[in-house]
Amino acid sequence: MSHTHSRRVIQAEGAAAPIGPYSQAIGFGPFVFASGSAGMDPSSGELVPGGIEAETRQTMQNLRGILEAAGASLDQVVKTTVFMADLTEFPRMNAVYAEFFGGAPPARSTVQVAALPKGARVEIEAIAALPD
Repeated sequence: MSHTHSRRVIQAEGAAAPIGPYSQAIGFGPFVFASGSAGMDPSSGELVPGGIEAETRQTMQNLRGILEAAGASLDQVVKTTVFMADLTEFPRMNAVYAEFFGGAPPARSTVQVAALPKGARVEIEAIAALPD
């Protein structure tokens, strides 16, 4: 059985650079696997001020930029995982998250974690299917 799929590293200029030894996303076959993104300002590399809503909005903008660099969009996202520092902020994160997905949002898991890099309140990773 031969494997014809190649692994592609995705690097988006319009999204915050990775803060460790990982790629923003990897394309493999018909899928894009986006690493967890947080609310980092792409120009400064620092967390945006304004709390969970501002961080969620910037996180989703970063994720959108990464997906677009891979040839996909938020419309092709099939699964996300949301990591939160405090689940009591879930309703406010959820309201902003919903602004980025239409009537058929992707499957999603949301978990609370002990801490996130740089003191972030939220981090979101995604899997998208590339358009045919």
